[in-house]
Amino acid sequence: MSVDETRKADVSAELREEALKRLRRRQDLHAHALVFALVNTVLVVIWAVTTRDIFFWPVFPIAFWGIGLVMNAWDVYHAGQFSEEQVSSEIERLRRYS
Repeated sequence: MSVDETRKADVSAELREEALKRLRRRQDLHAHALVFALVNTVLVVIWAVTTRDIFFWPVFPIAFWGIGLVMNAWDVYHAGQFSEEQVSSEIERLRRYS
């Protein structure tokens, strides 16, 4: 196997690992969203059956858990690759403060 073929195989393996990592994160986000919807639906049903005329208390877990879900989605869909310039800058910063 030539050097170029070895590099291509290494790059392919790295890309495959990165793709699998992203797919797992996306799958975890979808599971998180499903659990969010199911649990909060149960809380709303409990509120509706027991204390419908009282303050809508499920708003608190929905809102706070929703913030966590949004942050999870941001991490999955918005987190991109860092440029070499950003990596070099961070390495320099670490060297200065170590």
